[in-house]
Formats: sequence, C-alpha cells, structure tokens
Amino acid sequence: MTGRTKYLLDESDLPTTWYNVVPDLPEPPPPPLHPATREPVGPDDLAPLFPQALIAQEVTQDRYVDIPGEVLDVYRLWRPSPLYRARRLERALGTPARIYYKYEGVSPVGSHKPNTAVPQAYYNAAEGIRRLTTETGAGQWGSALAFACATFALDCEVWQVRASYDQKPYRKIMMETFGATVHPSPSKETAAGRAVLEKDPDSTGSLGIAISEAVEQAAADPDTRYALGSVLNHVLLHQTVIGEEALLQFEQAGDSPDVIVGCTGGGSNFGGLVFPFLREKLAGKIAPVIRAVEPAACPSLTRGRYAYDFGDTAGLTPLMKMHTLGHDFIPDPIHAGGLRYHGMSPLLSHIYELGLLEAMAVGQQECFAAGVRFARAEGIIPAPEPTHALAACVQEALRCKETGEEKAILTALCGHAHLDLPAYAAFLSGRMTDNELPESVLAESLAGLP
Repeated sequence: MTGRTKYLLDESDLPTTWYNVVPDLPEPPPPPLHPATREPVGPDDLAPLFPQALIAQEVTQDRYVDIPGEVLDVYRLWRPSPLYRARRLERALGTPARIYYKYEGVSPVGSHKPNTAVPQAYYNAAEGIRRLTTETGAGQWGSALAFACATFALDCEVWQVRASYDQKPYRKIMMETFGATVHPSPSKETAAGRAVLEKDPDSTGSLGIAISEAVEQAAADPDTRYALGSVLNHVLLHQTVIGEEALLQFEQAGDSPDVIVGCTGGGSNFGGLVFPFLREKLAGKIAPVIRAVEPAACPSLTRGRYAYDFGDTAGLTPLMKMHTLGHDFIPDPIHAGGLRYHGMSPLLSHIYELGLLEAMAVGQQECFAAGVRFARAEGIIPAPEPTHALAACVQEALRCKETGEEKAILTALCGHAHLDLPAYAAFLSGRMTDNELPESVLAESLAGLP
C-alpha cells in the first residue's frame, strides 16, 4: 500500500471566517414565524433565549463572518482537524473509489460539537450571561457545551434525553467533570417535563422534550440563555470550519470530491462539511453529488412534511419551516441519539427543496455493520451517528466496484464511539434490531402540526 494517508494543515491555515451559504442560494429560506401572529420573528422575540451577537448571525446576509480571536485561540486546541484517505477501507472493499473522511473526533470531547459550543459560550459570556441551558441527545453536544462553559466561566445545565441518559452514563460523567448539572429528560424540574411524565411515567424522551425543558428554564431567568447544538443558522455557520479546511486539504491531495456524504439529525455536522463545497458547486467550479443520510427510524427529510412546525414538543419556540415528523413525534430509542430529532435544519430543508442535495434513510443494523467494517480497516470506532454516512459510503464504493468508476467520496467522521461502546455490544451480540417507522405513527404525529 502506497500513497499519503493524512492531509494536515498548519495552525496558520485555520479559517478566520465562517461561511454563510444564504447569500449564494437562488432563493432565500422562509423566515421563522411568531406562533401567535404568524409574522416573521424579530430580534426582540429571540432576545430572551440568545445573545444579540448570535441573533445577528442567525439572520445575517453577510457571506462571511469573522471568527473572534478568543474563539480561534480555543479552536487551536484541536483545529485544523485531519483529512484521511481511507486506503485500508478501499482495499478491504476492493473498490476503485477514493474514500476520504474529515475526522472531527480529535476535539476535546470527541466530536464536531465544540465548533459551535465554543463561540456560543464566548458570545454569551461577552454579554454578561452567567448560565446556559441546553438539551442533548447522545451527550456529545452537552459535553461540548459543558467544556465551552468551563472555558468561559459559565454555569451549564443540561437535559439529556432519557434513552441516552440510561445508555451512555459516561457522557453524564464527562459533562459533570466539566462542571455541568445534568438531568434526565423528561424531568420533574420543569412544567414541560412533568406534563410528559404525567402522561407517560416511563417516557424514553426526545430531543423535542429536552429542548422544551431547557428553553423553559432559560426564559424564566434574565441571567440565563439557551444554547442549541444544531438546526439553527448560526450553528451551521460555526460548523463551516470543517468544510473550509477540507477544501484546502483536497488541494493538498490534488483531488476533488465526486460524492459528499454526511449523517443528518438536525444538520450541523452535515451543513458544516458541505456548505463550502456547495458554494464552489454553485459557482460552477466543482459538481459533486451531495447526499444526506438519516436514520430509518427518524426520517425527517425522506418521509417528513415540509411545513412550519415548532422546534420543541411543548411549543415554546418560534415556528420554523422545515422537514418535520411533527413536534409530538417521539422516535424509538435507537443508538444514534444525536439523530433522534423530529425536524431538520430549516436551512438544509430549504436547500433540499431547491434540489441541491439528495437524501436517504438507513436502518441501524446496516449502519453498525459499516461502522465495524470501518473500525477493522481504519482503526477508529465511529460514533453511531456517522455510521449512517459510512453505510452510504460503503454502498457508493461497492457501486464503483461494479461499474469500475474511480469516484472520490468524502464524508465527515464527526466523532468516535469511545463512550458509545454499549451500542456496539448490542450489535455484536445480535441484540440490535431495526426500528421502522410505521405509516400510521407518522400520520398521527403529522396530524398535530400547527
């Protein structure tokens, strides 16, 4: 086996701006609406939840936003992250395809989430906020925000979806090590949580419920704000450091991706990787196929409705136009906790409606089979979330084996599975099952759209 494996950038190559894709789109995305008036929300409507700097980024029409020096200083702990050529996986598959993965597991908490947690904590601290509340699915976002809050001397309170709270106890320990307070969601700490528990004392929870709890706490305290780990425009904006670095690394490789694949739950990892490449595609410089991969048990893009819906279960957030399964939808407790969200990023939903990306759904058994295959070839055990993208990469690489096409395939390996090994234990022991979403359940949840 010959050829380069890693493409590394110097710290001096770290991007100093985030990229905003909105000005380059052929049509602007629909605005969020106030649920009472159905009019577009303004800055005053968002002020109880977010600092002014993040509200400005949420609606900015600037193509590039400067990254503060204090944020760059923290980014340098792990950025730029490496781009790998998966030569051993290529050989194991017997494919002529060239497979690359941008590895975000080198961050302090082992995922891409600090790319936005750090600036969110920074902007809140700069405006005098003392505490941040949030939700977390798999625990990766909660861990990232706990780390970021410790960095900028903020208190952090996290509501972790009950299914993941029970499956992933070490995530709770990581958050507490960084100083955060962690509650299983639904909890008795909030009116939203108590309402769910009254109906279903054994509820496994959902990201929508956990968001309601965190938002309720933030809105009631003037010294507290809410932080979201995915979905919103400013979150995807911060993640574009991934794609900007990958563009430079592909220049090093003398290559260009023909297919870009990423897992999608709320959309931050996917948007962070693909938006800079989409910019180049819209400019006519490259022409990759861009493919989003989601769980078959929570398929918002492939089976959801494109409609205005709440981002949380209790209806405390503005209405966002997105691909949604309904804000009352509670997905099965699959192991990819970070992908168990009822809606897709409004910005990604809009881009999907414009026909600029494809989407597919995969069952978790195929995903974990791809994760094991990847681990045995490349030596990194991927988190459950990116195994969805890896399953699609394997499918594409095997198609290339049949056709003889020498495509370049790029994916984001957005985290490692060191704290997700019970999920692999379930797969390796044969205890894992696929959770299909019955049409009757989907119809019932969509019937509750506002």
